[in-house]
Amino acid sequence: MEFKIDYLSELPQNKDVKIGCIGAGFIMADCHLVAYRQAGLNPVAISSRSVDTAKEVAARHKIDTVYATYQELLADQSIEVVDIAVPPDIQLAVVEEAVKHADHIRGILAQKPLGVNYAQAQRIVRLCEEAGITLVVNQNMRYDHSIRGAKSLLDQGAFGQPVTATIDMRAIPHWMPWQQKQGWVTLRIMSIHHLDTFRYWLGDPDRVMASIRSDPRTDKQFAHTDGICMYILEYDNGPRASAWDDVWAGPANEGAAADNRIQWRLEGTTGMARGTIGWPSYPERTPSTLDYTTIELGDRWIKPRWDEVWFPDAFIGPMSELLISLETGTAPQMSGQENLGTMALVDACYLSAKEHRSVSLMEIIESHSG
Repeated sequence: MEFKIDYLSELPQNKDVKIGCIGAGFIMADCHLVAYRQAGLNPVAISSRSVDTAKEVAARHKIDTVYATYQELLADQSIEVVDIAVPPDIQLAVVEEAVKHADHIRGILAQKPLGVNYAQAQRIVRLCEEAGITLVVNQNMRYDHSIRGAKSLLDQGAFGQPVTATIDMRAIPHWMPWQQKQGWVTLRIMSIHHLDTFRYWLGDPDRVMASIRSDPRTDKQFAHTDGICMYILEYDNGPRASAWDDVWAGPANEGAAADNRIQWRLEGTTGMARGTIGWPSYPERTPSTLDYTTIELGDRWIKPRWDEVWFPDAFIGPMSELLISLETGTAPQMSGQENLGTMALVDACYLSAKEHRSVSLMEIIESHSG
């Protein structure tokens, strides 16, 4: 039996909602706005710390209005949805200003990580809930086509009961300058995608065990705690998930041959899937892949393929989810409240690595309750 693979984002009926964009860096200029224009959405205004950068991005993407500050953009009564793409240590301040304009701002798309830690994320979620603003978090790997396809197969029962899930990353990211101030790199920036993917596939784990070390390459640039990261997620109902996030990936930048890739594998009692993530080849358009097999299929792999890629095509997913939520009144799957589980899991990884022990999600959540 072959299954129908649901790998594409659903699009909103109303594409005319006016979107205000805060931030004009790579994610906004090369991912969000490219995806929005492809889908026919309506970004109408932009602001950035650099007005010149904002003007350049506005001209590139045919955005009519450039504001000198995000405060001015948020005060624009015509804007209904705000797309916030700023460093995590600035997000809370932007949201604090945005909720003052709940008379016309109905929705916010915020970047991951949602603030610098679970406590800030919790504050952002509470602010939006109190203001009646719908918050979606841009955990965009959930909309990578192979990850979404695997979730579709899981939901159809293709694999029976999940047994194991693994992600193996050997790739060299480009770290942002603002990370030097934070003193961290991988867990909150790259691993957060994989941790969120495991939650998307399998739900919340009961505990996590993490081991981290610094990245020799990044050591030469700035001090940091989490370069190369390994972690195991335990589920009391059976499954185990693990990832190896190797951002060193050998001395390829120093002259050796490169072997960069991201591979994943998902096994169940009646079937399994394997896949690759095309992102390490960016800006070359390399679609992610998905292969699956089941007991019914026998000694045969089904290998659906598509032309869409994670960067930038999948970035239509989170914004579409927000717009659909606003037009239907239904709760978004990637709500701020839901994302608190991912932020708690990231904090649990840091604590586990620091204290060399397993840490439950409830330990993080209960430490911030009340």
